[in-house]
Amino acid sequence: MRKSSETPSAERPARRGPGRPRRAERDGPSTRERILREATELFAARGREGTSLRDIAARVGIDVKSLHHHFPAKEALYDACFERVHAAEREALAPLVADLREAATMGGDPLATALRALADGFVDFLEEHPHTTFLWLRRWLDPTRGAGLDRAYALPLYGEVERALLEAAQAGTVRETTPHVTVRSLVWAAHGHVTALAAASPAERERERYEFRLWVRRFLDALYGPGRAEAPGSGAGDGTDVIIRRTLE
Repeated sequence: MRKSSETPSAERPARRGPGRPRRAERDGPSTRERILREATELFAARGREGTSLRDIAARVGIDVKSLHHHFPAKEALYDACFERVHAAEREALAPLVADLREAATMGGDPLATALRALADGFVDFLEEHPHTTFLWLRRWLDPTRGAGLDRAYALPLYGEVERALLEAAQAGTVRETTPHVTVRSLVWAAHGHVTALAAASPAERERERYEFRLWVRRFLDALYGPGRAEAPGSGAGDGTDVIIRRTLE
């Protein structure tokens, strides 16, 4: 009888059947990701001082020793939570920021459209990830402690928007002397909007969403809408507008 050249079925590795998920998909998020997810929620709800590693471990369903295997100290975990939300924010907003920089020197409708798209994208992101707002708000309760988090995970992205507005001002397509104030104002307003949503009833949330987005559009149109760069009596070109140079880290 001829010997079969095939490996006996008992010795062959099992094949993944049609539609059968891969092991990583079956097992769900890694322990590290579960730690970060639960820690982010707790830090957002209670702040750094009000959250212990034991609290986080209990939420994940592991012991503190296992948590230390991934994050040796609370400070490292706290930083990693900001890095995680920053990565998600940058992924969502980077293409919109790139579009803004491309439209900066064009002015007119292209710039207005890019600004509206970026503002809408930022608000969309915060509405979908409200823990981002509360994580940052609790960090900002202490203006000086944790300033390194701002430099690492907030200012670089916001600085790109500031540079785009400066480029537009230098090209004469908009009037903008303090882009850092404009960006900061919009960021804080958006976080305030998310805070209002968290406290609102379903009916109130719909009204808040509508009214806030309407305000953002009016705000941007008032500052940068077509024709704003050369509005009569605006002071454009008469020496009263001075662009303040800032070092963006």
